[in-house]
Amino acid sequence: MIITIDGPAASGKSTIAKKVAKKLNYHLIGTGLMYRAAALQALLENIDITQKDQIKELIKRLQVSLSFSWEDGVERVLVNGVDVTKKLSTPEVDAYVSDVAKISDVREMMVERQRKLAKQGDVVVEGRDIGTVVLPDADIKFYVTASTKERARRRCAELAAKGHICDKQELEQDIMKRDKIDSTRKLSPLSKAKDAYPIDTTGKTIEEVVIQIMAIIKEKK
Repeated sequence: MIITIDGPAASGKSTIAKKVAKKLNYHLIGTGLMYRAAALQALLENIDITQKDQIKELIKRLQVSLSFSWEDGVERVLVNGVDVTKKLSTPEVDAYVSDVAKISDVREMMVERQRKLAKQGDVVVEGRDIGTVVLPDADIKFYVTASTKERARRRCAELAAKGHICDKQELEQDIMKRDKIDSTRKLSPLSKAKDAYPIDTTGKTIEEVVIQIMAIIKEKK
């Protein structure tokens, strides 16, 4: 069984995917973390976003491993054997990741890796283009979203909890910019699959959304 959960930045899809995977005892694949890992490495190597050939070469040698802990619900990311999980949610990576992800060569290589990962068994896969491009034949698809203000509020709270200073209005503008980049890129744009269940999380708790999703899965299985 393959379940996909797509949605824009800070819509809650990653947290929801973790909880759904845990309840089902399925593997979890957070594809957004793969792009964040690439963005982080590009930043560490001081590769400018305009240097597409350099970024392409970086992706070729980039070894990204994902692992999900059932005990603490944490999805860890290793890049070339080093745990970089805590470095992936910084404002610097936030500002860079959409530009890296829209490079066609990057997406093509990442999609190939994501499809291979999805063959490991029962999986919940979350991202931006999973139900439309990466795994269009998935068994059950969801598209999770929320208002821009709600997403900015959540992201600001997340950053503050990690010790980062946050300007909510500036963050809202950044999210709108990311939405535009993600939804208008030529290759694999962010969009809702025609057969995906729309889930608006505005004003809802994570638990309420998970209950809603689990009810649909139970009905469809």
